[in-house]
Amino acid sequence: MKILISADMEGATGVTWPGDVLPGTPQWERFRRPFTSDVNAAVLGFFDGGADEVLINEAHWSMRNLLLEELDQRAQMITGKHKTLSMVEGVQHGDVDGVAFIGYHTGAGTEGVLAHTYLPNSVTGVWANGARASEGLLNSLVVAEYGVPVVLVTGDDKTCQDANSYAPEARCVAVKDYVSRYAAVCRTPARTAADIREAAREAAVLAVRHEPPHRRPFTIELEFDAEHLVGAASVVPGVERSGERRVAFTSPTMYEGIRCFKAVTTVVSAAVEEQYG
Repeated sequence: MKILISADMEGATGVTWPGDVLPGTPQWERFRRPFTSDVNAAVLGFFDGGADEVLINEAHWSMRNLLLEELDQRAQMITGKHKTLSMVEGVQHGDVDGVAFIGYHTGAGTEGVLAHTYLPNSVTGVWANGARASEGLLNSLVVAEYGVPVVLVTGDDKTCQDANSYAPEARCVAVKDYVSRYAAVCRTPARTAADIREAAREAAVLAVRHEPPHRRPFTIELEFDAEHLVGAASVVPGVERSGERRVAFTSPTMYEGIRCFKAVTTVVSAAVEEQYG
């Protein structure tokens, strides 16, 4: 049994504000350890549950945040940027049986600690075939094309609610409870590590690769906080204006869809000015 862990940071134990997750800040340096603790707890739990291999894919910002030296030595990690499938890199090789979303968060425009979708600001909403989409939902659609189930999700309580919409059978662990976008009631690392490890052990039985569903097209729509970002996004082939501050595109599969989505957010981030957005 092989498990892929997609590790994001906003949903990690204790994290509540931007400085906690921005590489290079003192608080980011501090929270690298609780983040690593969450991921390592999942690693330990999956091995407890019978996994033969656990591959971690760094999925936050620079994708160089986890402390490799503190991970269980049986695990391996993909670190660094510019990967084919970004947050779920590694699922495409046909040998993954289950995926865990560790440290995830809710989507742009919704309630949740540090809620956003790919960009920390600028994007105010994302929809996939009409359904409001978080990163969790988008990534679940990608891994489904490879017949791989999402078996574990950790983050705040709102993230667990969101996971029920795209992975209802997955085990979920709330490491904190939402108060506002920048505040939460947090459990201690010792408690969350124990909870995550037990949930991962239980989730291992759900890691059963199945026949992928018939591939279908996906229409993805993004809404921005400023009109000029529509023009920036529209330079990506196939992306068209769908409203005053919205663009949309249709891809034949989510493999193509998530790659186009990443291209759009990369172009848009380059069009944001420091003070005016």
